[in-house]
Amino acid sequence: MIRLLTYIHDFAGIVFIAVAALLPIVDPLGSTPIYLAMISGLMPPERARMAKVVALNSFVLLLASMLAGAYILDFFGISIPAVQVAGGIVVCAIAWSLLNRPGTPAASARPEPATRESLIQRAFYPLTMPLTVGPGAISVAVTLGADPPPGLRALLVTTLAHAIGVLITAAAIFLCYRYADRLVGRLGSTGTHILVRLTAFIMLAIGTQIVWNGARAMLATVVQPAAVP
Repeated sequence: MIRLLTYIHDFAGIVFIAVAALLPIVDPLGSTPIYLAMISGLMPPERARMAKVVALNSFVLLLASMLAGAYILDFFGISIPAVQVAGGIVVCAIAWSLLNRPGTPAASARPEPATRESLIQRAFYPLTMPLTVGPGAISVAVTLGADPPPGLRALLVTTLAHAIGVLITAAAIFLCYRYADRLVGRLGSTGTHILVRLTAFIMLAIGTQIVWNGARAMLATVVQPAAVP
């Protein structure tokens, strides 16, 4: 009985670590205003469907990064700092476009029906990546899965715990995005406009910081060997 409780405790600890590491950096609640601005042209049923697809895409992307991200990067010879620089540039580009968008996004466009193919494309880029699962979240997921425990049983238990942690994160994404209009709608059109601009500016700052972190890490690998006599 004590051994079973120890296993449950360890399992719950792995799940908690995964959620605690991923959820703050994914921050679906903080991304809600930007998400709502970017789906302003969709009909209400399409918005509900979009929230499901984005949450599912986020689950698959995070889990794949956790399980195979390190191996894929090694195969192509790509470092995590390079991923941070490239992803940070994309984040900055999206934030800059939102900062310079005229009018209030949530009210500037009349909802129009969208095709299934266009919904799927928008659900992955830019709504899933990099808006929801950006380079920071991918880096964290790769780091969590980069050191698998020895032994088949321990590996399976850790993988299952990580999958549950990612599932909880994806559920939080779905809830925030599914009810984004209710969460942001209380602010009114002017308040939503201000919040979107403010969030876009913060997003631009985050993207700049991600680029700097990646560039600094890449420069450190070049400077350090040269400093050794």
